[in-house]
Amino acid sequence: MMSPAIRWCFCVLLLLPVAATAATLNYSISGIEGESLRNVEAYLGPPPETDSDRLNFISSARRKVEDALQALGYYQPDITVTVQRTDPVWAMEVQVEAGEPVRIRDIDIQILGAATDDATMTTLLQETGFATGDPLHHGLFETFRKHLLSAGQQRGYLDGKITQSRVAVQVEAGTADVLLTYTSGPRFRFGEILYDHALIDRQLFDSLATFQAGDYFEQSRLRKLQSNLQQTNYFSSVIVQPVRKRANRGEVPIDVRLQPAKRHSFEVGVGYSTDTEERVSMTWRTPKINRYGHSQVTRVEYSPVNPSGRFTYSIPITDPLTDVAQLWARLEENEYGDLKSRQLETGARRETKQDAWVYSYALRGLRESWDAWYNDPENDYLLLGGTLSSRKYQGSLVDPSGGFSQLYTLEGGNASLGSDIDLVRMTAELRYIATPWQRHRFVGRAELGAVEISSGDRSNLAPSLSFFAGGSQSIRGYAYQSIGHDEYVQRADGSTKKLVVGGDRLVVGSLEYQYYFTDTWRGALYVDGGDAFDEGDFDARVGAGFGIHYITPVGAFRVELANSVSEDDPSWYFHLTIGAEF
Repeated sequence: MMSPAIRWCFCVLLLLPVAATAATLNYSISGIEGESLRNVEAYLGPPPETDSDRLNFISSARRKVEDALQALGYYQPDITVTVQRTDPVWAMEVQVEAGEPVRIRDIDIQILGAATDDATMTTLLQETGFATGDPLHHGLFETFRKHLLSAGQQRGYLDGKITQSRVAVQVEAGTADVLLTYTSGPRFRFGEILYDHALIDRQLFDSLATFQAGDYFEQSRLRKLQSNLQQTNYFSSVIVQPVRKRANRGEVPIDVRLQPAKRHSFEVGVGYSTDTEERVSMTWRTPKINRYGHSQVTRVEYSPVNPSGRFTYSIPITDPLTDVAQLWARLEENEYGDLKSRQLETGARRETKQDAWVYSYALRGLRESWDAWYNDPENDYLLLGGTLSSRKYQGSLVDPSGGFSQLYTLEGGNASLGSDIDLVRMTAELRYIATPWQRHRFVGRAELGAVEISSGDRSNLAPSLSFFAGGSQSIRGYAYQSIGHDEYVQRADGSTKKLVVGGDRLVVGSLEYQYYFTDTWRGALYVDGGDAFDEGDFDARVGAGFGIHYITPVGAFRVELANSVSEDDPSWYFHLTIGAEF
């Protein structure tokens, strides 16, 4: 057992660090506010923690307050420092009358050298942040001085420097004259681009390059090149920098250091949603198969409702970021209404990006079999089509404060060109997000679709080409893909059974209001409506409900309850999903 004396000593030792870090002086400042007060507090710093620091703090307080005020142009302040020496913690009061600030009388800022004719540089003279008659603010002067030097470096004036810098203060007159001269020297150009040609083909590198040898030097173009190389995912590390010491005749070589990414990567994921139930996936990626930038992604996913596998091989055409050809093969099972579908698909696509739009055209071959009430049909389709899409958003991608996305598809097949039936299929998906007031967020979406069959025989249209609705991403309050055109079949006992077989039209709309309780928690109220139907047979289905969302790094985790309010005997459905709107 520990004796009382030892316990007492032990407690004293534990308290010593607390006592050592306690403040020995509290101070207050009166007479000034705003930026002046903040600057004085910054110059003084935190209260001292030892007796020796306390004495130094008090003795230097007046000088620090004067320096803080002079930085803002107040050169004749009246400062009174009063100290109350009451142990153990002293009190210091600083009373300040700042007086009138020194004002700028004359500004003489010049840019000399090659930058004299550079509009980007000379425009800076109109953006100093101060003007004649303003109170002298040394911080603004210093900020502009640094900005001028930085802008020169950004624009390629690598020898640029400040050759004169002076603020002449006449305290008695209350005026100050500002003198600043920037001498740019010559503007450099890009020289040879140095990189490992074994890691990336020259033509592929040139498609990513943002400049050529001989172009005027700009730091922004270096950063863009680095960004382009990083976005390809070919490399684990990209460093782009000028080799200043090897500059010759006004040209500076550019060193591009590349570290290849891992040749293969594997990802395993698990998830759950009420639509597809539990889900396990594995993804194998090869970001760069060869120096020409080819890549592949193989993904295998299992869920009781929707097991699938997909292989995609990508080939850059003119630019790996904006113009890519893809070859793919897909094997999938899915449940559509009362039909169970098995799909085997191969295809080729070219996708290009221009401004905010993504364009693609593709040819895909689809063999699909499904369980029907009268037989097990299997059809082949050769479909030529294209897509047009755009997505803009504000804020975080996983929880944007605003945005608009749109996706349009059009594809068709012909019986004389490899398809079992003639068809044309069109879809549109729209989503809109707005946060008009803080914490109040609105989400709207719409889905439209139509398929035309020349033969008019709906039984030859595969489930994946028909339209279904219902589920957490469609009309909540209904089961996954449970809404579609109904067929009645006769059983062996003479009774009839209703089967959901999908429609040739789709109209779905949704409006949702969300309120943020905190930055990561929000509530939701929503109404969804629409139908998947055959032409001329529209029957609106409406679901409404509420939910609670938790924002995660991969999107919102949504727990929702919805009611099929348009049914005679409405049911409640539980929906669980995770992901971002876009």
